[in-house]
Amino acid sequence: MERIPILQMGEFLLVTIQVDMHDRLAMTLQDDLTNRISQTHASGVLIDISALEIVDSFIGRILGNIAKMSRVMDAETVVVGMQPAVAITLVELGLSLTGIRTALNVEKGMALLRSSLGEPANFQAIAAEWDVEDDAED
Repeated sequence: MERIPILQMGEFLLVTIQVDMHDRLAMTLQDDLTNRISQTHASGVLIDISALEIVDSFIGRILGNIAKMSRVMDAETVVVGMQPAVAITLVELGLSLTGIRTALNVEKGMALLRSSLGEPANFQAIAAEWDVEDDAED
């Protein structure tokens, strides 16, 4: 059976969809992802859909369901890399994707997840801030 890999990066799970989604694969992803959240106690899920050129109403609903299920399991969901055609299709289908936060790319999505957990989104900015404080003490 075909499966989409789910990678763990610290307290986050990363899903990169590199194949065309069909209904059965979407349902399998939903099951696999909720199981992994439970097993790993992940606090965030990042789903990269940049390779998807087409999303139908069923796949859109599954993405919404994944976000809702993740939220119930105490994990935030961010979808990244949405193609303009996919965004247009979802809006035309009337799918609001409630509960799904979006970002342009993986880097911005990870920053969004970190900020939702109260972590600094940009560690370089924090390091620069520390240097400023150290210089001020001198």
